Amino acid sequence: MSVMEKTGTPIGSYAPDFELPGIDDKVHHLSRYLERYRAICVVFMCNHCPYVQLYLDRLIEIQAEFQEQGFTLIGINANDAFQYPEDSFENMKNLAADQLNFPYLRDTTQDVARCFGATKTPEVYLIDNAGILRYSGGIDDNPQEPEAVRVHYLRDAIACLLQGNTITPESTDAVGCSVKWRN
Repeated sequence: MSVMEKTGTPIGSYAPDFELPGIDDKVHHLSRYLERYRAICVVFMCNHCPYVQLYLDRLIEIQAEFQEQGFTLIGINANDAFQYPEDSFENMKNLAADQLNFPYLRDTTQDVARCFGATKTPEVYLIDNAGILRYSGGIDDNPQEPEAVRVHYLRDAIACLLQGNTITPESTDAVGCSVKWRN
């Protein structure tokens, strides 16, 4: 599916608010994050996808790099845990306890993923503090080899947003596994 065929939240539109449980046993609202941060990146991810595993260290680095500038990542797992038990809430907690430096939330109804238009894991949505979607798509141009990345789509978009500059490109194709929808 190309970026042009995608349904969901278009660039320049308000991102859908959400109220989702986190692995910290708290309920997380996008609106609360908008009150506290200048930029928020929602990343649809899961535990079992090999592409998420390839990108996990880079996501952790991005969070560490920009958190002092009013930025946060928010991981959301929308995969059907019945078909993919590795993506259960308990396994999400295990992954996060070992590695993550950002919130990891569960979208059991898959409504949030559908509203955003997520189709892949990982797939990112960068939102400004007014709640407007400014970038969506991939993290960079090389999932397999971090040292061979030539274009850092997400890092560049975050830097532009935090500096008040125009983000170019506004969207790219995410590379990864498909979101595992319920039957």
